[in-house]
Amino acid sequence: MVRHHVDHYFSEKPRSALVEKPVDTIVLGHRFHFVTPSGAFSSGRADPGSQLLVESVAVKDGMSVLDLGCGWGFVGVVLKKITPSISITCTDVNERALAFAKRNARANGVVLDILSGHLYEPVKDKRFDAIIVNPPMKAGREICYSIIEGALTHLVSGGALHLVAMHNRGGAMLEKKMKEVFGNVETIAKKSGFRVYRSQLVTIQ
Repeated sequence: MVRHHVDHYFSEKPRSALVEKPVDTIVLGHRFHFVTPSGAFSSGRADPGSQLLVESVAVKDGMSVLDLGCGWGFVGVVLKKITPSISITCTDVNERALAFAKRNARANGVVLDILSGHLYEPVKDKRFDAIIVNPPMKAGREICYSIIEGALTHLVSGGALHLVAMHNRGGAMLEKKMKEVFGNVETIAKKSGFRVYRSQLVTIQ
């Protein structure tokens, strides 16, 4: 029996033939041009969940932001362009996606710190004001839970985890997990079935 290799966007080294597709979009009044690769999440279009995420997350001047599972760079590029004074670290396990994230950052005139590795491995000792994630639902519940749990040790006091998901396709489960881990969760945006959940790290002095 012949087995055909199937790439997932969370594959480390996609083996499918590379197909490039352009994505031109306007977000919050800014125009962006991206090139997206096959074998990466949301190839050929800006994912509506990611769009809702960047439109609803309040990043302030000087903040440090982690774009976890950055794919081809949509979230990191958009947030950096809109608020240039923030510092953004982007991580992903997919080497092809990361190569395009670097290319897209250059094309849109922004500087991002783009690192390769699984989940929080590339930023082991770092803490951020905000962690922003469109979790890989297809990778399974345990991966998504570990993203939420890991955020606790990678946020500064008062920092927040922002996560987007389809509420009726696993999002409600992740919202519950965020409440369990952080002790708080709120929905800051809703659109087309997607919700952006936010949990803040509150430390008792």
